[in-house]
Amino acid sequence: MVLSSSATHALRIVAFLAAHERDEAMQGRHIARRVRVPADYLAKVMRRLARAGVVTATRGVSGGYRLSRAPREIRLIEVVLPFEGERARPGCLLRPDRPCRDSGACSAHDAWRGVKTTYSRFLETTTVADIQGSA
Repeated sequence: MVLSSSATHALRIVAFLAAHERDEAMQGRHIARRVRVPADYLAKVMRRLARAGVVTATRGVSGGYRLSRAPREIRLIEVVLPFEGERARPGCLLRPDRPCRDSGACSAHDAWRGVKTTYSRFLETTTVADIQGSA
């Protein structure tokens, strides 16, 4: 499963915030520069992440962005879902409008089931702390 560029940028941004967690919020232009995302685009991504409860935004002189919870408490599915919607939880490979199930399975079902399960498990169980590194 390939993520959209917005979801990929969101993952990079939250990994960066987690790796550089401080007491004060981080300004958007600083994040944009460090993560190499245009500032306007970063603002759109951050608005979605804020609506999803992943980050908080504070206005004013000492304003900026920060993670809403500890990195170990934010699962990757929470970061990806606002950008991918139901694509973050893939269904049938050959009939994406249908759920993936054993009865009436498509010809790719047996091979796809393992990939889909691994992908879904990764997003559901991996946290931002697991990927934070020095993004």
